[in-house]
Amino acid sequence: MNSAMGLRVLLCMYLVSLSALQALPAGDSTTARPRGSEKRQAVDRVRVDGVVIRSMKINCKVTSRFAHYVITSQVVNNADEAKEVAFDVEIPKTAFISDFAITSDRNTFVGNIKDKTTAWKQYRKAAILGENVGLVRASGRTMEQFTIHVNISPRSKATFQLTYEEVLKRKLGQYDIVIKVKPKQLVQHFEIDVDIFEPQGISKLDAQASFLPKDLAQTIKKSFSGKKGHVLFRPTMSQQQSCPTCSTSLLNGDFKVTYDVNRDKICDLLVANNHFAHFLAPQNLTNLNKNLVFVIDVSGSMAGEKVKQTKEALLKILGDMRPDDYFDLVLFGSQARSWKGSLVQASAANLQEARNFIQYFSVAGGTNMNGGLLRGIEILDRAQKSLPGLSNHASILIMLTDGEPTEGETDRSKIRANIQKAIRGRFPLYNLGFGINVEFNFLDAMSMENNGRAQRIYEDHDASQQLKGFYSQVANPLLVDVEMQYPQDTVVALTQQRHKQYYKGSEIVVAGRIAENKLGNFKANVHARGEGREFQTTCLVDEEEMKKLLRERGHMLENHVERLWAYLTIQELLAKRMKVEGEEKANLSAQALKMSLDYQFVTPLTSMTIGGMADQDGLGPIIDKPQEDDSPSELMGPRRMYRLSSLQPSPTHSSPLGRQLPDRVTGVDADPHFIIHVPQKEDTLCFNINMEPGVVLSLVQDPDTGFSVNGQLIGDEAHPERTYFGRLGISNPATGFQLEVTPQNITLNPGSGGPMFSWRDQAVLRQDEVVVTINKKRSLVVSVGDRATFKVVLHRVWKGSTIHQDFLGFYVLDSHRMSARTHGLLGQFFHPFDIEVSDIHPGSDPTRPDATMVVKNHRLTVTRGLQRDYSKDPQHGAEVTCWFFHNNGAGLIDGIHTDYIVPDIF
Repeated sequence: MNSAMGLRVLLCMYLVSLSALQALPAGDSTTARPRGSEKRQAVDRVRVDGVVIRSMKINCKVTSRFAHYVITSQVVNNADEAKEVAFDVEIPKTAFISDFAITSDRNTFVGNIKDKTTAWKQYRKAAILGENVGLVRASGRTMEQFTIHVNISPRSKATFQLTYEEVLKRKLGQYDIVIKVKPKQLVQHFEIDVDIFEPQGISKLDAQASFLPKDLAQTIKKSFSGKKGHVLFRPTMSQQQSCPTCSTSLLNGDFKVTYDVNRDKICDLLVANNHFAHFLAPQNLTNLNKNLVFVIDVSGSMAGEKVKQTKEALLKILGDMRPDDYFDLVLFGSQARSWKGSLVQASAANLQEARNFIQYFSVAGGTNMNGGLLRGIEILDRAQKSLPGLSNHASILIMLTDGEPTEGETDRSKIRANIQKAIRGRFPLYNLGFGINVEFNFLDAMSMENNGRAQRIYEDHDASQQLKGFYSQVANPLLVDVEMQYPQDTVVALTQQRHKQYYKGSEIVVAGRIAENKLGNFKANVHARGEGREFQTTCLVDEEEMKKLLRERGHMLENHVERLWAYLTIQELLAKRMKVEGEEKANLSAQALKMSLDYQFVTPLTSMTIGGMADQDGLGPIIDKPQEDDSPSELMGPRRMYRLSSLQPSPTHSSPLGRQLPDRVTGVDADPHFIIHVPQKEDTLCFNINMEPGVVLSLVQDPDTGFSVNGQLIGDEAHPERTYFGRLGISNPATGFQLEVTPQNITLNPGSGGPMFSWRDQAVLRQDEVVVTINKKRSLVVSVGDRATFKVVLHRVWKGSTIHQDFLGFYVLDSHRMSARTHGLLGQFFHPFDIEVSDIHPGSDPTRPDATMVVKNHRLTVTRGLQRDYSKDPQHGAEVTCWFFHNNGAGLIDGIHTDYIVPDIF
């Protein structure tokens, strides 16, 4: 999309960009310009053609290297016509999207992850026809681009929220979170909030913004103590301005957070929910000397800038070699030739001779990759046999190429077999693929088969620095033949536990499941070889320390150890399936698919559909993850942006959160006043419950599923006779779901130390069939599959209010699929019942008539009155006329009101 189509806001998070909320008139591609009088100048600075970006919040929570990102942005259309906006995000290629939601007014559309084949089956016809159905496409070195366009109705707003997760990797002694900021527009509420919890303790934390002048550097708030670190960047609009009178933003550059953890212990074990993560990063070890062979492609395709940058990188690398390292250079074009033909010591004289060789070699011919690699392996073999002193060195083979094999052996499967047979697992092979035309999957598979990895080098001005940066990661080996061992029969489903080499500044992570009742026997042993000696250590689990850590974690991620294990396992399964074919590949794919669905990750095997959203042809958007390959998957179809014609519920999809609220609802609010809608009679009943503060009442109880909603009463100190609901517990035992709601916080699975959110958050939470949407400072909606939808309304007291206590209201928006045995003070009214009203006559209050009502075989006197329904307007509410039942609902509710007392909210 070109720049003439409006104003695009771009953010990058951990090499992530949120190019968001490009405000466009529907069907118009003219550039939007600020307009208005001097009085409106401040407003126009954040308005583009009537569209205001009210807020952008990037929240990152890191718990034990597991990072959970939530990007939330709200746009308001103040115009009198519909406007198109774009939510455009770039996320790391290593990350998995786990949730996405769009909220517009009372409609919330949430993502549903399913296997790719099923998701795309209904869209295949559209894809063949070239329809715009894709949302995610490859987009740069380390990122994937996510884009969705929607039309926002006049005088309305929309909120976008994207969630994704990944495990941070330690490189060169630190973990990096890089946020590239480029709004191009002033934003009313802009915030980057990073919370870090590391059980080992945080040893350093820093945050910098390249775009901030020195006098604004203090706007970045950063702190760390013990196990917790925090970074907050919340610039005011005036601080965002590029000059005092400018409407342009100075937020344009890198916002970078770096941290590391304490290394007092050689290794660290983290255990929770029958899963473990084992971190190994030993310090104070002597660097191993290296036996290093570079295998360089000098075919004709490397001519020009590629060979120039390759030479620059090799010269810098030679300058970093230690005197006791040994090395050689192999060049391959149509034929393979070496500089020395054997390893030589990195003496000053040899390094100078190698520099001369590098500066003057030329490129020509084809690509004999097989011959070049075999020559490099032969040099390492010969050195270890003829020079026994080199056997304790760390041998490393690094190849750089820009194309496919065209000379010698050209069958890729045979090349892989030849190299694997020659290396025999003795040292790692690292393949560097130069440019976009290289067959990267082939290089990656060959590296993984030989204990290494592949990395793409992009043709750019910094290509030589990319090469040097890779070498820096493997320049200082500390251990070889590293093996993490665990007691037999205590662990299952381990991630990779054997690593050929460990490098300074990196970290080895192994995760797995602990067998039932085996925690007491759980420990980890580490065996490796260091400089001239065996390296061994043992890590033990301190159960009390683990419990203490879970308590200290507070509002950070729930089940982060299990999700860390799932993330690593899926990544490994996807990598392993690249190396095999046939039934073995199918089995690995099936395992990765099952885990992707179990943990709700968008991976190359799954897609996310957005329920309830469709265009005029009945098609809805799909979120897909591209694969790191050379051609699009046949299931992917064309990777294009999807434009949604309107932000309304689909007539063919009945997403619970996409339904319009009914005109009348059943619920309880205020003192507490219960409101019961009787749809058969188009009438409403109401009653109060008067009980002491602290009492817990059953509101909804489905004995067939165990699903329940319970509420605890709180008092008002100024008016002891008044009580309100101050705590709600919503639970679904079949899936282990629990949600505790108070006027202060929302806690998911509080019994197991789950994450805590405040009412200041805007969030979408998912656990199995339950989706919880937090609408900032207003309400939250709980959707239980297609069975029921409930809403919790937040009431905050204000100065001068007659109420002195914050409290909650609870409403039933949909309950048509709850079982017939559902009960509780509200649940008993989910099913049809009849009422008959007669003998309407004046009561004790002339303005409120009495009547006789027959309900549930009871003949009762009821009074016409008013109650307030806050389900749509939490602040002011709407008056509802109802028939009031006296004496705690006697005769209307089954039994008496004290029958509904339960011991706890769960």
